[in-house]
Order: sequence, then structure tokens, then C-alpha cells
Amino acid sequence: MKTNQSKIVDCTIRDGGLVNNWDFSVEFVQNLYAGLNEAGVDYMEIGYKNSPKLLKGAEGAGPWRFLNDDFLRKVIPQKGHTKLSALVDIGRVDEADILPRSESMLDLIRVACYSKDVDKALQLVQTFHDLGYETTINIMALSNVMENELLEAFEQINESVVDVVYIVDSYGSLDHNDMKYLVDKFKKHLPNKRLGVHTHNNLQLAFSNTLIAAENGVELLDASCYGMGRAAGNCPTELLVTHLKNTQYKLRPVLDIVERLMIPLREKEEWGYIIPYMITGTLDEHPRSAMALRSSVDKDKAVDFYDKLTTPEVTFGDK
Repeated sequence: MKTNQSKIVDCTIRDGGLVNNWDFSVEFVQNLYAGLNEAGVDYMEIGYKNSPKLLKGAEGAGPWRFLNDDFLRKVIPQKGHTKLSALVDIGRVDEADILPRSESMLDLIRVACYSKDVDKALQLVQTFHDLGYETTINIMALSNVMENELLEAFEQINESVVDVVYIVDSYGSLDHNDMKYLVDKFKKHLPNKRLGVHTHNNLQLAFSNTLIAAENGVELLDASCYGMGRAAGNCPTELLVTHLKNTQYKLRPVLDIVERLMIPLREKEEWGYIIPYMITGTLDEHPRSAMALRSSVDKDKAVDFYDKLTTPEVTFGDK
């Protein structure tokens, strides 16, 4: 299996923060960075670079939700091999908050958007590119995007400066055939762009889908330690580290992270393959209804939940 062009982007803090409202201690993040660096992981996504003034409920979130460069310099005074990444959302980032890369702790800034906002995302990408950052565009909820809309997005992306274009399985609903189909399509329409993949584990396929993407030339592979991420979580970093061939990754430091940091955290916070998330995955729906169910007294009433989601006349929140 030829995957030596693969690079792992560990999203434990950024995507995992969606589980615990970014309530990670500085020590936790420092230990995570040290372990990932020792393991040879290429990037650590240390949070969001959104602006608190552009977001509701900002005051309750941990500092990884709104990364501040001065704060980051204190957290990681000495950067190693592992580069630092942050994600921004359209309409939630103040460009004035972004320093030039030469003055920042960050190396990579990724822009998440839905297909209808690709033009806005690419404007942000241009700004970050001009400031010296590596850039990606992450088109979310691909399973719900119409073909013509995607082709239109590709045209704009092709002409842009963006370095990497991400295939994102937002609902954890894709299987190996879907992944192969999307990778082929992205390669055909974006011949000069590098590709990335971000998977969710609703159907226990995050690892498998990531490997299929890697085998087919996708370069940036998102993962998180012990799979920690919103709802069903992501592809586990430890599995990629040990399984990718022709790479220099070390498993032991990641096992140390899992043992010391992730297993104690999993006793307090819930993520991973759980039946309500399987149900939203198999129905190709956003997991928010399943997340609401897991926070209620009926959290294990899967049959009732399934019936509500599959009965046409019943509306169940917004989908």
C-alpha cells in the first residue's frame, strides 16, 4: 500500500472540543503536543481561530475555541516537528485577528464552509495565503451536495490559491465506494490541487474510509486520539500511525497519550460509535438530533428515535 505521501492532521483539540466545549487544560494540550511530536505526527489542530465577538455563547467555551497567539506562545514555547493548525468558519472570523505567519504560532489555517459559500471561503483563503499560511478549504456535508453545485465549486477552487481541498464526511454516512467515487471526482476536477479527508465514525467506517482515501492519493488525513470528536468521533490517530506503510510514525507515544489523557477523559465525556449516531449516519443526517437524545433521559431508546426520524409526518427539530 503506497501511502508514504500521507500526512496526519490530529484534530483532538479542535474536533474533540465540540464534545467538552474546549475545556482542555493547558497541561493536557502541552502533553498532547509533546506526544504527537514524538510520534512524528505532521500537524496538530490546536483549535478554532474564530472571533468571540462573532459567536453566540462564546463566554462559556475554553480558549481553544478562539485561539490567541500570545496565549499559544505560552502553551507551546518550543515548537517541534509537528506543525500547528487552526480551523475557521465563514462569518465567524475577524481577519484583523490573524497575524502574518512569520509572527504567529500557526502554520496552517483551514477554512470550513458549505458548498454555497465556497466563494466566501476562497476570499478568506486568499487572505491567509497572502499572510504566508498553508491553506485548505473543507467543504462540509458533501453527501448532501448536488452535482451541479459541486462542479461550480470546483471551477472556483481550481482558480484559487488554496493548497489542499478536503473531502469531508460530515454525517459519517459514506462507505468505501462513496469515498472512492468522491476521491476520483475531486482528482478529475481539481487536477492541480492536493487533497485531504475528514471522516466521522457513525458507521464504524472512519478508519477504513481514510485508508481508501490514502490509497488513492489523498495526502492530508484527519484523525484524533482515541477518535475523540463530535458525536461518533473521527478516525483514531493511533490506528493511522500504526497502519500507514512507508512512514516514520511511532505508535508508543500515541498509546501513552491515550492511556494518560484520553481514557480518563472518556470516563467523563461521551463520544464514539453509539447507536443513535449510527442511526443518523445511516439516514445521512446531521447528528444533532442524536446528540440531543444522548443528553436526555431517553438516551438509549433507539427504536423510538429511529421511528421518529423515519416517519415522514413527524418533524424532529431542524435537520
